[in-house]
Amino acid sequence: MHRRRRTALALCVALLGAGPLLTACGSEAHPGAAAVVGGDRIPVSALQAQVKDVRTAQQASPQSAQLIKNTGQLSRAKLHGLIFDKVLDRAAADAGVSVSRKELQEARAAMARQSGGEQAFAAMLLQQRGVAPDQIDDAVREQVQLTKLAAATGADLSTPPGQAAVTKTLTEASKKLKIDVNPRYGSWDDKAIQLADTKTPWIAQVTKNAPDEQTPVTG
Repeated sequence: MHRRRRTALALCVALLGAGPLLTACGSEAHPGAAAVVGGDRIPVSALQAQVKDVRTAQQASPQSAQLIKNTGQLSRAKLHGLIFDKVLDRAAADAGVSVSRKELQEARAAMARQSGGEQAFAAMLLQQRGVAPDQIDDAVREQVQLTKLAAATGADLSTPPGQAAVTKTLTEASKKLKIDVNPRYGSWDDKAIQLADTKTPWIAQVTKNAPDEQTPVTG
């Protein structure tokens, strides 16, 4: 009896040590989590709320059918964004980088002007990145934070070497966070800084969606 219990315990420990898991033997280690990043849970409910906000905005658009068709894997894309933001936060903190509310407001205003106004800016983000109106500040903060992180590490995001340098910095932060993803959404790739097989890598987001001229920031 005791030998069987010890054997079962040993098997459980071996399975847990084989790779990052969101479930443990006999019970869920992180029930209701879409992912665990640095010990912090990203609840499935929070992910679903983000997806719902985007779908609501898409349905209100004249191009609703096309927008929804182009975002068939919206849950995975939004989870990628939620995880990426935490990785970026860790990399920025390690580099001593922060973004003030004033910087965020100034950057958003500049991006809106470059896009032809706030309404056009919101429409562009919804179409290109699946960003709902109430998620715009987070998207802008990501751009500003990346710009400042690159500056702090002496990297130029407009060049392949600069992108490689920032990717290396993000990879180091990602590894420190020991990211576990619920298998229903895939797995996290520390080197690429994205969910495996997700079509929204961070480099593509920055180079495609950033304004032609980055807003200068201070802090």
